[in-house]
Amino acid sequence: MNEISDGEIILLFKSDMQKSFRLLVDRYKERLYWHIRKMLLSHEDTDDVLQNVFVKVWMNLKDFNSDSKLYTWLYRIATNEALNLIGERKRKVFGNTIEISNILEANLESDVYYDGDMIQTELQKAILKLTDKQRLVFNMKYFDDMKYNDMAEILNLSVGTLKATYHNAVKKIEETLKLIDIVN
Repeated sequence: MNEISDGEIILLFKSDMQKSFRLLVDRYKERLYWHIRKMLLSHEDTDDVLQNVFVKVWMNLKDFNSDSKLYTWLYRIATNEALNLIGERKRKVFGNTIEISNILEANLESDVYYDGDMIQTELQKAILKLTDKQRLVFNMKYFDDMKYNDMAEILNLSVGTLKATYHNAVKKIEETLKLIDIVN
């Protein structure tokens, strides 16, 4: 059986909303889960945000502008929902970025679903030292191997800005890992 395209899923939504939505969730839930998880590092928070994402998708799919790619639209919603949660947490600790990084690092270390080795753990800790924007861009480029044009559409930033942000993120990560003698 041929796999149904994103465009066909959107068209199907007009006649069979439930089937269309099930297909969309099946296709994107894992990719979106890991996209969100890399930002939040907590399985529970990720599940909550992912559920919110799919509620928003369900409520707005009828208005989807097919000039955009479906997956970039979904990633934009997922990114915004994850950043909203991070923003809420920052406000609760009065905007202290160091404290937020410490909370995220504690989440990483205590998460029963995380099984990284020492190098992976140190990489994740180095990523946590980045700004939210740098961390997001780094994760999308490095882990998701996303094209800059797609990232630009999702994040509403120029390709040049994304390239500079990624470059600066890589430099900061390298510097952090050199300090703990992982990168020569």
